[in-house]
Amino acid sequence: MTGTPGNPQTLCLPYLTLRIIVGILGITLPFILSLGAWIFFGTGLKDSISAYYHTDMRDVFVGIIFVIGSFLITYAGYDIIDNIVSTIGGISAILAAIFPASPGSAFSVAGTLHQIFSILFFLALIYFALVLFPKTAPGQTPTPQKLQRNKVYKTCGWIMIICLALLVIYSFLPGSIKSVLKAFYLGFWLEAIAVVAFGVCWLTKGEGILKDSIAAGATFTTE
Repeated sequence: MTGTPGNPQTLCLPYLTLRIIVGILGITLPFILSLGAWIFFGTGLKDSISAYYHTDMRDVFVGIIFVIGSFLITYAGYDIIDNIVSTIGGISAILAAIFPASPGSAFSVAGTLHQIFSILFFLALIYFALVLFPKTAPGQTPTPQKLQRNKVYKTCGWIMIICLALLVIYSFLPGSIKSVLKAFYLGFWLEAIAVVAFGVCWLTKGEGILKDSIAAGATFTTE
């Protein structure tokens, strides 16, 4: 399939590839950090994904978050609201990486800012999954694959909402209860599930799965 500069045919394919890359980064982030820290540095599982900032995997953590944040900042939505949410999400991701989580239970201004920006980042991702991604371009009829992708988006969005709500509840639990749950690394697993859901959502948006079938001679269009 060929196209000319400025034609959606030539612009859409690289964009789908970028979405797939972001999706893969999201899905693999918890495993890259935890397995990398364990295999190469002998570091055990941490209480949260953000805690890997304070390990030898810091540069990997910051690098991946910067890539995801930068893509969100440049992401083009359907309207100005989509673009604003995307930009806020991207900036929040980058700032969450710049301001590290507080080590252990210690309080710090940077740690508080990290939590705020992390929440904003996830809220933006939830908006993408539940509002932006299920949209269909004006004048187009959603394909059967598109309808299936919409179900994936919404499932991922609700998974992120549940994980985020549980993380907020977890943060306010009494110390005695929290210490018991920390033994099971609850914070890490909730964050990991939310990040993987984000990754699956973007992988699906890039049509890494449930890709539209294009009939011969059909015009390639974006959603």
